[in-house]
Amino acid sequence: MIPFSVLDLSPIPQGSTAGQALDNTRDLARHAEQLGYLRFWLAEHHNMPGIASAATSVVIGHVAAGTRSIRVGSGGIMLPNHPPLVIAEQFGTLESLFPGRIDLGLGRAPGTDRRTLHALRRDRRDAADTFPQDVEELLAYFRPIVPGQPVRAVPGAGLTIPVWLLGSSLFSAQLAASLGLPFAFAAHFAPDQLDEAIYLYRSGFRPSTRLARPYAMAAIPVFAAETDAEASRLFTSLQQSFLNLHRGMPGLLPPPVDSMDGRWSPGEEEGVNHTFREAVVGGPETVRRGLEAFLARTRVDELMITAMIHDPAARLRSFSHVAGIREAMARDEALVDRAL
Repeated sequence: MIPFSVLDLSPIPQGSTAGQALDNTRDLARHAEQLGYLRFWLAEHHNMPGIASAATSVVIGHVAAGTRSIRVGSGGIMLPNHPPLVIAEQFGTLESLFPGRIDLGLGRAPGTDRRTLHALRRDRRDAADTFPQDVEELLAYFRPIVPGQPVRAVPGAGLTIPVWLLGSSLFSAQLAASLGLPFAFAAHFAPDQLDEAIYLYRSGFRPSTRLARPYAMAAIPVFAAETDAEASRLFTSLQQSFLNLHRGMPGLLPPPVDSMDGRWSPGEEEGVNHTFREAVVGGPETVRRGLEAFLARTRVDELMITAMIHDPAARLRSFSHVAGIREAMARDEALVDRAL
């Protein structure tokens, strides 16, 4: 059975604070570690009232310090927002503090709006256009130091830190293939090119010193509860949040509602449903069927799940349900293998 991992944005629920959201993130990471999830990644977003993970490297340190074995990383660092040397030093520091547990996932989108993009990048307006060169520069900082090297990442140089490329289109899939890096697709909010991106990544993969064969992961929303109705109700928090963002009114994560009827126009409903068309929402049997169908179709090597749930306790229960479903799937798979 393939590994399952967790993507978290440190959502700030209505009625809560950023500090409480970051504590909730750490609690979720500890919970995921106990349940056997492989990784726990944080995402970089800026100027978003409902997301507390903007200082992603700092939050990674907070989570890694509160856990023992689960891999902790970025899903991802938006590299055009930062000089590659700074990221090499930050993740070299994290790897030095928590050896063998740190992942560095890189994206090329800004993770914010245009005004905030200018505040972040200042004179680096074309930074996204230099993403391939910035990735290669960053990778070079992790190599062993050579005599006469004028600029070094300290700490960072000579450390083995897995570097992933993340994307929601075909660009990063092809770049990851050409550089021989693992690839993660953001199907949790941009599902349209998922299948094509994975195909292009696998078919164009060139082995590297970092990775001998292609390794593809996909992120999807999974909301699990005791019943389909309860899971659908939990899911309305994410639907409302995205709807508010689409309307230009981002805010804290709303509490769930019994129905979205009357809260959106037909066009808005269609848009939200399209955005989250890969979401798996329901009770245990519904979630199992959804996960099995997704894995059979994509053949990803790893599945990363995310769940923007208003109630922290309900969020913990959702990830517990998914872990139990994965264990059941693994047992059934083992029985089939033995029978064969």
